[in-house]
Amino acid sequence: MAEIIRAAATADADTIATLNRAAFGGEDEVGIIERLRGDGLVAVELVAEQGGVITGHILLSWLPTMMDGRRVKALALAPMAVQPGQQKQGIGGRLIAAALDEARDTGAEAIIVLGHPDYYPRFGFSAALTQNLASPFQGEAFMALELVPAALAGRQGSVSYPSAFGL
Repeated sequence: MAEIIRAAATADADTIATLNRAAFGGEDEVGIIERLRGDGLVAVELVAEQGGVITGHILLSWLPTMMDGRRVKALALAPMAVQPGQQKQGIGGRLIAAALDEARDTGAEAIIVLGHPDYYPRFGFSAALTQNLASPFQGEAFMALELVPAALAGRQGSVSYPSAFGL
C-alpha cells in the first residue's frame, strides 16, 4: 500500500496525540502541539499515512528569531514522531523533505531544530548555524537549516521560544 504525506486535518488531532504519546512516552509533545495550534503558531503540519493509518507526524511553527537586529522568518521543527515499530523505514525523512518544501512556500528563511545530531545533518541542518544564536539550547543537538542563503549570517542573534514550549 502506498504512503501519502498530506496536511494534517482537524479530525486527525486525537490520532496525532496518540502517535506522539507512543513515540515520546509521555504528554510533553502532545501539550506542545495543542498549545502551538491554540496560539496560531503552526506554519506546517503534515502526517504520513499508509492504508488509512497515520504512521508519522511533523509540525513546524513560527519561532521569533533575530540576527544583528533584523528579524529572521524562522520556524521550529518540533515535534516529529513516527509510530514505534515503523521507525527506521524512511517515514521521518519523507516527512522532513515534504515539510521543507512546505516551509519554503510559507516564506520561511530558516528552520531550527533540537534533535539528534546524527540524524538531522543529512537534511542540511548544522549546529554551526546556531552558534551565534542565544537560546535556551546550545551544543551539537541545536541545529538550523537556511532556506534562504545567509539568513542566519551575523555576529549576534537570538531565538525566543514561544510559551507553548514550556521553557
